[in-house]
Amino acid sequence: MKEITVQELKKMMDSKADFQLIDVREPHEYDICNLGGELIPQAEIPHQADKISTTKQVVIHCRSGARSGNMVQWLEKNKGMTNLYNLKGGILAWAKEIDSSMPTY
Repeated sequence: MKEITVQELKKMMDSKADFQLIDVREPHEYDICNLGGELIPQAEIPHQADKISTTKQVVIHCRSGARSGNMVQWLEKNKGMTNLYNLKGGILAWAKEIDSSMPTY
């Protein structure tokens, strides 16, 4: 499984890179804090996999990196996707290393 750090994600965002950001947390978690990604809760991924790009880089994240890592592995195994990156440390790493004003839970 390929991973990306929060620093690498920030560079991608700052440079306006063409990529897709998927948040696999639950709606109530997204409401507390988010990175502006597309919310597709983990349980919905199998039913909404067609919303995930197969042609550009896709960064998938959750709170700590565990759920998103599981979803990256599931999509690679079941959908044959090779363009996926798990955000190492999830949104907690973002709050700690990039934006300390972001609320955490």
